[in-house]
Amino acid sequence: MNIIVLVKLVPNTTEIKIDKETNTLIRTGVKSIINPDDLAGVEEALKLRERYGGTVKTLTMGPSQAENMIRELYARGVNHCYLLCDRKFAGSDTWATSTIISTFLKQLDFDLIIAGYQAIDGDTAQVGPQIAEFLNLPQITHVEQIISAYNGNLIVEKAYETELQTLRVKLPALISTISTMNRPRYMNAWDIWTCFDKPFDTVTCDDINLDPKLVGLNGSPTRVKKTYTKQLMQKSPKEALEPEVAAKKIARLIYPYMEVKS
Repeated sequence: MNIIVLVKLVPNTTEIKIDKETNTLIRTGVKSIINPDDLAGVEEALKLRERYGGTVKTLTMGPSQAENMIRELYARGVNHCYLLCDRKFAGSDTWATSTIISTFLKQLDFDLIIAGYQAIDGDTAQVGPQIAEFLNLPQITHVEQIISAYNGNLIVEKAYETELQTLRVKLPALISTISTMNRPRYMNAWDIWTCFDKPFDTVTCDDINLDPKLVGLNGSPTRVKKTYTKQLMQKSPKEALEPEVAAKKIARLIYPYMEVKS
């Protein structure tokens, strides 16, 4: 099974600064990590390779600083990495990002695409489904467990707020994974030692023959009207009560019509 995992480099902080001119995130000077939902997808891909054979490749769209993340992916056992990197891509919203990634994916052979459900710096959960639509692939989002693969089908468990569904999808397909579905493996010493010797492919806008008007800020229909940091204000008073008194007060607040014995 040949698997491609979409991976994003995200800031490891909630204290994000905004460029007031472009209304985009300022990432300079902020430590970055692999997006947690994407890292879960990498782990699931490695498990599938162990069970059924094949290859695991990752695709990242981002700046050249993403090379450190790519080295980490190699150290985790990934076979090959692609980096979509071009200044023309800067400022792309989810639509433009999906356009870029799906255009490049058309050049690759794959049985399964795994995307993280959402990125912690945007929380839109749009890129994976949009790519599936651009590629005309069946998709299952918010996958909590990959059960098995057989006869060109993938069996997964999809999580809803109140229930789980077991679904079958015909390959090739796209699924999106959540961070709580697994615990990513530790990097082993040999892969850490050799990860700096492994090459990766850097892909530009010209390489995928995309019109520059379709990417970056020019190709992004999303327009940010205003950005601001919400100020947290304490509106409820604090009370220091004995445990028994506190329990009775909480009970009265939750069940105002229930009789609470003193």
